[in-house]
Amino acid sequence: MGDLFYYLLVLLCIYTIIPTIFIRLFGPGANHMRSAAHSIALTFDDGPDPTYTPQLLDLLKLYDIKATFFVVGIHAQQHPELIRRMHREGHLIGVHNYIHHANAFMTPGKVRRQLDHAVNVVESIIGVKPCYYRPPWGIINLFDFWLFKRFRIILWSIIVGDWRSAGGKQKIKRRLMRKLRGGSVIVLHDSGQTLGANKDAPVYMLEALREFITETLAKGYTFVPSTICIRTG
Repeated sequence: MGDLFYYLLVLLCIYTIIPTIFIRLFGPGANHMRSAAHSIALTFDDGPDPTYTPQLLDLLKLYDIKATFFVVGIHAQQHPELIRRMHREGHLIGVHNYIHHANAFMTPGKVRRQLDHAVNVVESIIGVKPCYYRPPWGIINLFDFWLFKRFRIILWSIIVGDWRSAGGKQKIKRRLMRKLRGGSVIVLHDSGQTLGANKDAPVYMLEALREFITETLAKGYTFVPSTICIRTG
């Protein structure tokens, strides 16, 4: 039993732990933007959500901010009108798997099918093939390096635990302000439907984001989307 556990641990390290650490520390996934010192990128995972995503889009429109949305394919399929609105209002749309499953627990073939399905859903709605990908929880497996031929993998430099309601908006805002640096890529969540999340968590995210935007704009920061990359082939 001890030997089996050891071999499983080694296999897990090779298949997912080491690749994930590598991409976080050294890989081509963009943890920070190489841009002006006072630029910030807002990115949003797990949507679209019929309750919270429209409120988020209204807030971004109010301040004329363009963001990047990493959408879950099945949610995009259920709410195509929100995907069309994101695209129409100038936001970038990437994919976050068809179902929010971690790549660590899927075979390479299943990851590829998840991505193909999500990409096809988004392309069928807006006519553009997404080229951005954010793996759920930022976890990859060894074979995901092949995905760099098709996608630009975008990670983050600031994450604040906004999928949990505890602490409310003050916790989220405090963490955002404390971690903020020029060139930051911020990840937030416009859906509370993911495993481990609180369903009402986006309420507090939206409240915190509104105050965060007004205060950072006052400090001279600008909000920009990730580098534009559109695949037509």
